[in-house]
Order: sequence, then C-alpha cells, then structure tokens
Amino acid sequence: MARYTGPKTRISRRFGEAIYGPDKVLEKRNFAPGQHGRDRRRKTSEYGLMLAEKQKAKYTYGVLEKQFRILFEKASRKDGVTGEVLLQMLESRLDNVVYRLGIAPTRAAARQLVNHKHITVDGKVVGIPSYSVTPGQVVAVREKSKSLEVVEASLAGFNHSKYPWIEWDENVKGGKLLHLPERESIPENIKEQMIVELYSK
Repeated sequence: MARYTGPKTRISRRFGEAIYGPDKVLEKRNFAPGQHGRDRRRKTSEYGLMLAEKQKAKYTYGVLEKQFRILFEKASRKDGVTGEVLLQMLESRLDNVVYRLGIAPTRAAARQLVNHKHITVDGKVVGIPSYSVTPGQVVAVREKSKSLEVVEASLAGFNHSKYPWIEWDENVKGGKLLHLPERESIPENIKEQMIVELYSK
C-alpha cells in the first residue's frame, strides 16, 4: 500500500503543528515552508481552510486520498455524527492502535511493525496496517518480537492510562480495545466538521 514518504517537517510547518510528533526543526522554524513562508499573510478562503483540515487528518493518520474518501463514505453511512465516526474509524486502524498502546513511537513505526508481521490481533498475526480493530479485540506484540529494541525503547516509561478506551496487559505486551473513543478523548487537533462540509460540497 502506498504512503507519503516525503519530508515530514515540511508538512508540519505547513500546518504549524507537530503532527508527526516532537520536531526540533519545527520549534526553530515555526512558519510555512518555502522562500516566502515567513511573510505569507494572504487570507485563506473557507474552502482552503476545509481542505487544510482534510489534508491534516490524512497526514496525521498516514492515509492517502482514495483510502480517506472510502473511509468518509463508510462513516457517512453509519449511525452517529459523521465527523466523529470518521475519527473513530481512523483511531481503530491497527497501526494507530499499536501507536496508542505505546508499542511504537510514531504511527509510521507502528505501520512498519504491522507490515513486518510483528503484531497480532487476538493471537493471530495481522500484517495489514488499515485492519479495523473492533472493541474486545486484543492487539499485542508477537511472541518472537517482544525483545525488539524499538518496542522495548518505545514502551519504556510509556503511560498506559493515557487513553481510556484501551486496557494494557503487561503479560501479553499488548492491550484490548475496550470501546471506540469519544471525540473529547481523541487528542488530535482536527476540526472534523470542516471535513464533512468539504465532502458535502
């Protein structure tokens, strides 16, 4: 599956947020990239703002345009507030759950662990990052992979009570998805209603 592999700091600077995690370059150069990034004061249109929110969500969760569109269409057919349902679907992706569990330091690293078959769901190896984890399922590190340096380094000192919708189990080095997260529990700074309005145009 294709994914964005370009410069991440440039994307973070475009949105003015560290969407890929702590970024020392962004701290020093917190303005838009490019020759005129420092003095760009042009007012963004309403459409431009909505598009930016969609792009931010895509880059944050590592989803490309076609995949994101399919997710939105599925979310719009489900009961509930479409924007919140969309975020819940993004949060329940396997790579994101691995990241939220602290097994990997970033979503990109989580995606790699899944791709390389280091992760199990209910005891079975799953190598698809976009796999949708359902409440009650247990996501864990494969037995052979528990001593991986990247996993041990990421888990060291990680606060497992950070996300109330996931229950950590040290014995299996993994956790159970208790329920889909409420919007107020999702820490990402995304205005999902603007994404809904963009697709409704």
